[in-house]
This record gives sequence, structure tokens and C-alpha cells, in this order.
Amino acid sequence: MPPTLSDVDRFETARPRLQAVAYRMLGSASEAEDAVQETYLRWQAADTGHIEVPEAWLTKVLTNLCLNQLTSARARRETYVGQWLPEPLLEGDPMLGPAETAEQRESVSYAVLILLERLSPNERAVYVLREAFAHSHREIAEILNISEASSQQIFHRAKKHVALGRAEAAFGEGAGGGEALSGDTQETGRAAARRIVEEFLAAATSGETQPLIRLLTSDAIAVGDGGGKVPARSSAFEGAVAVAKFIRGLFKPAPAKRDLLGGSPDLYATTANGGPAVVAVVDGRVIGVICLEWTGDGVAAVRSQVNPDKLERATRYWTASDFGSPVVAQAL
Repeated sequence: MPPTLSDVDRFETARPRLQAVAYRMLGSASEAEDAVQETYLRWQAADTGHIEVPEAWLTKVLTNLCLNQLTSARARRETYVGQWLPEPLLEGDPMLGPAETAEQRESVSYAVLILLERLSPNERAVYVLREAFAHSHREIAEILNISEASSQQIFHRAKKHVALGRAEAAFGEGAGGGEALSGDTQETGRAAARRIVEEFLAAATSGETQPLIRLLTSDAIAVGDGGGKVPARSSAFEGAVAVAKFIRGLFKPAPAKRDLLGGSPDLYATTANGGPAVVAVVDGRVIGVICLEWTGDGVAAVRSQVNPDKLERATRYWTASDFGSPVVAQAL
């Protein structure tokens, strides 16, 4: 029996929230879109007249699809070429989901998404449903077919793992402790992010290392994800001096770089996953998103997503939006 217009409307109303849940669980916009589409197909095939709470039914189906995906993703990432980083979402992307509370903003930050990779599938699901979407432990227990007490235990364990990861970062084992920009208002956060990016780009394009060293924390890291399709170092640069030298070289103009990139990129200041970000664009195509993790002491991490497979959604969203003028035109 084909779905009724009412069934379709109900699902479309739920789609933004489902996408936001799936993205936090998977760290991949493309995989999140696939999981939501599969949820829709199951909704189409279901006897919706006997589903008392559609939102709960949809969340349960989606969560279990994501759990299956996370299990297979672990095996795929063991053979991934180079460093694996999440797929960044640009400012305003609806897949970012709710951002009313600090917990919601933090749950989608680039740093926390990386830390969530350390969790088991069940830990990640419980953490996301509880921390970002305020589901009760009773609701989570029903979604995952576990006891309420188990949900509480898994959540506390997941929070402990995330907190430990942040503490390790704070003591120099890799950045991860910075919070997503929020400020008093979204506009305040955007203005702060733009200032950070402008200062970073001024230092990066100066041709000198000292301006960058002053901007970076002493234990800063730099890491890139090229997915084997774009050159990217397989291990992180560590320490302000090493990171500064790497960034200086990265932003040094050269004909070979322009040939590789298909042109000289324009560099824009915006936010990605709630934090300051540089977006590199060539002929309307996003070729890189550099997420800067800002702490009170400076930039603690520079994470570059340059895998073209992970920038398709960013390009679609970029071409449909107005991000203003570049901070640096024809950078390379």
C-alpha cells in the first residue's frame, strides 16, 4: 500500500531531526543521508496506522540502522588511507540540528565528533540521544532494547570516555578540549569566528612562522584527511613550531599547487560544526575546509578536510548560500 500524503508529511517533518541524529552518530553527512533514506523506505513499507508514536518509531529504526553502519564503518576505517576525520558541516546547514543548549552545540563540534569515534556503537548512540536530544533513559532503553539501568550505565561510561579524551588533549596529547563558539548570540559567535579566521589567515599568508607560533598553543596539532585522493600526511604535526612550519608551507603560492587544485582558491571565513573555519573554494567548488579549534590560549588544532568525497554536501550548500566575500582572494 503506497504511503498517504499524511504519512509523507509526517516523515518530512521529522527528516531534519533524523538527519541531525544520524550525523552525530556517524560523523558522515553522506552516510547520514543514506540512513535517513533507508528509514523512509521502511516507513513507506510499515503499517503506519498501527504506529502510535511516529517520532519514536522513526528514531528507533534510524538508530538501529546507524548502529549497523557504525559496526561496519569500524572495519572500513581500519583500511582507510591516512587520517580519518568527520565530514564538516558549514554554518547554517540544517543537518547541524538543534543548538539551543551548550550540550547540543558541543555534541556536533568537530573535536567531540572525533572523540566519539573512540566509543562503542552503543555508547555513541546513548550519548547522542541523551546529550544532544535529551531523550530520557526510559526512551533510550526502548529504542535500543536494553534496560533503563543499562542506558544510565552506558551513558555515564560514554561521558567518562569523552571527558577523558578532553583531559588528555588538555595535557598535550592532541587538541580536543575547545568548545564550539556560541557567545551570547549566534551573531556574536560568527563575529568571533571571523576574527579568529582572519587572524589565522593573516599569519598563514605572511610567509613567516613567528606570527603563526604566537597564534598557536604550544601543544597545537595539525592533521588532514585526504582519503588517499588528495595528498595529506598520514600522521599529525605536533607542537607550535612544527605546525607553524607546515601551515607556512601549505599557504605558500606555487604553480604546482594551482595545477593540483584546479586553480587558485579563494579563502573564506565562516564556521563549521560551530567553530571557526576556513573554506577554500575554486570556481564554486569547495576543495577544503580547515576547522580551527580555538581555546583561550590560542588555536589548539588545525584539522583539514580535503577528501573530495567528504566535501560534496559542503559544495552543494555553498553554492545555494551566500557566504559573502573571501578574506583572501586567489590565495595560491
